Amino acid sequence: MDKKPLIGQTLEGLRQIAAECGMPSFAAKQMAKWLYEKRVTDIGAMTDLSKAARNRLMEAGYTVGRQEPIASVRSVDGTAKYLFPGEGGHDVEAVCIPDKERVTICVSSQAGCRMNCSFCMTGRQGFHGSLSVARIINQVLSVPESERLTNIVFMGMGEPLDNLDAVLAAIGILTEKWGLAWSPKRITVSSIGKLRELRRLLDETKVHVAISIHSPYPAERERLMPVERAYPISDVIDLLRGYDFSHQRRLSFEYIMFGGLNDDRRHCMELADRLKGLECRVNLIRFHAIPGSDLKPSDVERMEQFRDMLNARGITATIRASRGEDILAACGMLAGKKKGGE
Repeated sequence: MDKKPLIGQTLEGLRQIAAECGMPSFAAKQMAKWLYEKRVTDIGAMTDLSKAARNRLMEAGYTVGRQEPIASVRSVDGTAKYLFPGEGGHDVEAVCIPDKERVTICVSSQAGCRMNCSFCMTGRQGFHGSLSVARIINQVLSVPESERLTNIVFMGMGEPLDNLDAVLAAIGILTEKWGLAWSPKRITVSSIGKLRELRRLLDETKVHVAISIHSPYPAERERLMPVERAYPISDVIDLLRGYDFSHQRRLSFEYIMFGGLNDDRRHCMELADRLKGLECRVNLIRFHAIPGSDLKPSDVERMEQFRDMLNARGITATIRASRGEDILAACGMLAGKKKGGE
């Protein structure tokens, strides 16, 4: 994106661009309609702007900014992974997951990640930069399934709350009437639980929230997720107890199950005790093995027992269907493979 992209601009940003290019203020809404409703790929297609105005936009260095995926791969189960240009020469991924009438897109917010979770392929690639709003929105607009998308999860490469300003701007574009006009109930943001940023997300949006927990024991969680030192899960849960999740907004906890590590009765009972009284659900996730890691996935029977014990303790728990393993659908695996020249 050598030129200045228009996608990713809020309505206020488009107003400033209109003023810069000698256009009336109402041109901002016209541009927003072309970008987010009609989804044009070229400024020349914005035909209710005068030809002179379109020329001024282009002369000022602006472009729509859409970029098609540079690579893709599709699973036998229909899951598709797309690779987009990221930051610092490192590509980022978006995954589209069809499920009956739903099509969910999992988008990236950063190239790489600073959180260094031991089970995550993205973390092993290091951190190479936060994505601009344009690069985030481009994933939504430029996948082949774009017109059929029903839900979006910020659960791809990177920690969304580590790039909060861009993520909030993207959520605005997704939900505002002048943007894609989605309901916030169609959006989920996943996080390790950066406290100040999490509070801001909860205060400024109505999107669903998913928190990565993976162990109810702080010392064990720290070995899996070094961020436990800075953002203890006990503090994260205390913060969440101050918000209402009984109506429009949903709270979930992501719990990757590792064989022989966090999948026994002791962990289940401790997890249930920690979450007692909190309106939430637990998503149990089968671990996708990554190269160079000794971590192993739990077997199906163990996961079912864990789920049933949580449900018996009053904690709603489900096992997330494993999708796209044959195409390296876990976060960072396709980008890591491509970067490694395999």
